[in-house]
Amino acid sequence: MLNKNVEKAINDQIVAELYSAYMYLSMSAYFESENLDGFGRWMQAQALEELYHAMKFYNYVNERGGRVILGAVEQPESSWDSPIAVFQATYDHEVKVTGLIHNLVDIARKENDKATESFLTWYVDEQVEEEDTADRILGKLRMIKDAPGALFMMNNELGQRVPSWPVAGEEE
Repeated sequence: MLNKNVEKAINDQIVAELYSAYMYLSMSAYFESENLDGFGRWMQAQALEELYHAMKFYNYVNERGGRVILGAVEQPESSWDSPIAVFQATYDHEVKVTGLIHNLVDIARKENDKATESFLTWYVDEQVEEEDTADRILGKLRMIKDAPGALFMMNNELGQRVPSWPVAGEEE
C-alpha cells in the first residue's frame, strides 16, 4: 500500500508533469506561429514525453493501491521574445522539475518507501538528460544569435525529432 504522504506528493507531481506537457504544447504553438515548424515539432515531441512521464506516475499510484487525484493545471505562458527565451524557459523549467523529483526522493526516504525510491531512480536519471538537452540547444541558439541561416538549419535539425508514445508497460 502506498503511504499517504508519498501518494499526495506523487499526485502533485502528476499535475506538474501535465503542466510540463501543456507548457511545451504552448511553446510549440508559439513556434508554429513564428514559422519555425521544426522547433514546434520538437516541442510537440517534448509534450508527448511529459504526458508519458505523468502516466508512469499515474500507473505507479494505481499499482501500489493508491488513488490518483488530479488537480488543476495552470495556464502556461503563450508568447516569448525569441527562440532563446523559449529554451531558457525550457531549461529553467527542467531545473525546477529536477528539484521536484529530488523532493519526491526525499519524501520516499523519509517514509522508508524503498519501492517508490527505486521507481524514482528512472526520473532522477531522466532529468539529467532533460536538463542537458535543453542546455545544449540553448547554447547553440546563443552561438547563432540572430543569424537567419543558422536558425533555419537548427529549425530543420530539431524538426527531425519524431514524436513517440512508448507502448504501455515498456520503458523509454
